[in-house]
Amino acid sequence: MKALTSGGSRRTAAQMHALAAVRREIAASDSAVNSRYLREFTQAFRRYDRVLTPEQLKERVSSAGILLIGDYHALPASQRFAAQLLEELARQRPVVLAVEAVLSRGQPILDCWWRREIPEQELRQRLRFDREWGYEWDPLYELFTSARDHAEGLYGLDCMPRHDLRKIRSRDRHAGAKIAEIRALHPNAVILVLFGESHMAPQHLPALLRSLLPEERMLTVLQNVDSLYWQAVDEHAAAVGIGEDALCVFNASPAEKYESYRVCLERWNGTADDEAPDFAPAVYNLIFALAKSLGFRLDSPRNGTQPRFLADLLPEVISLKSTDGEVAAQARKRLAGEGACATLERLEERKCAYVPQSNTLFIREFHMPYAAAEAARFLHHACRGMTLPGSAAAEKIEKALAHFGSRLLCPENEGCPEDSAGEALYRGYIEGRVSPAKLRQLFLAGREGHVQAVELLAAALKTA
Repeated sequence: MKALTSGGSRRTAAQMHALAAVRREIAASDSAVNSRYLREFTQAFRRYDRVLTPEQLKERVSSAGILLIGDYHALPASQRFAAQLLEELARQRPVVLAVEAVLSRGQPILDCWWRREIPEQELRQRLRFDREWGYEWDPLYELFTSARDHAEGLYGLDCMPRHDLRKIRSRDRHAGAKIAEIRALHPNAVILVLFGESHMAPQHLPALLRSLLPEERMLTVLQNVDSLYWQAVDEHAAAVGIGEDALCVFNASPAEKYESYRVCLERWNGTADDEAPDFAPAVYNLIFALAKSLGFRLDSPRNGTQPRFLADLLPEVISLKSTDGEVAAQARKRLAGEGACATLERLEERKCAYVPQSNTLFIREFHMPYAAAEAARFLHHACRGMTLPGSAAAEKIEKALAHFGSRLLCPENEGCPEDSAGEALYRGYIEGRVSPAKLRQLFLAGREGHVQAVELLAAALKTA
């Protein structure tokens, strides 16, 4: 592993700004973060041995008989990674899926759905999913559907009590016994186990399984472990190896992880089931993180080299329900005139869209790269004195800065959204060839004329 470069420091500083506020909020709401069981997981995975190529990752995964996938329950990317892996493995050999999200006592209900005897909503209701589990249904149901289409079995692994950390090791023992039963039922299949990441410490579920199935080739597949992420981010690693029995893949940043958990905590602590999640704190956090990393003040009284009273200019954030028809209906009520159709298209494609005419940001689902890009669009708009672009050149600068903001706050998502000028700015910035002062100039560009703005962008790109 190489030392953190100055570019890596710039990139890490921006993400740490975004991470700090949401971690403080979670710590204030969730005392479990300091439990011994969770500390054992954190202490177990502090270093990795090597960066894995896609071919090496595929080889290690394909050679295992049991894959223990660490799930960050609040993060949809976690469940979607498991669905992708299941479909890839099913092309090579039989697969069964076993999940923590369903209690073993609900297996007869799961089997009814598997045989297509009951629909989705009845499955959700009879499993008491929202009361017993409480995380997002849609990404997990996508995983279930993928298993029904591609695997030869789907099993619930968990038992009560779920919310008593003093009993958490008994849940490991129960899951281990159930996995052993599944192996007896499916001797030739790879067993894909999706269980909470804290259960993946070597002395937790893996140790129990090794005692029950000593001949089995097991591999622990972690996702987005914080300490490993910060070490690997400067190497652009998609996966890293941890000894012979574990690896870690990266499909989300720590800020995205914890923001997804913050939204869950908010819902559990009182948001009604029929309300859309409140994404405003996440959006404001991204705006402040980007501004602080570039050296912008939040309270400047003048709009010269700083945006004037940035903290007072924050956009209204309107959270929309996720159903496509409802999203369109809600958005049309709030949008009118020029740009309405384009905004609806961006909502469909990116799940969020900033509208400078009304200083409003619409968001239907929190995807960090897209939300960061829209936060950068707002910051540029605020730096310009809340004036509209009005030219193709100004729109080019805005698009480049949106890409820059997305990459700075979410570097693992290369090319999202796509813009070559923005990518050149990002590369130049992290490599020290484009200074924070030059970036501030670009964000402020356009207040005194589009010609000057184009010249600033050209000069920055030449440096980059």
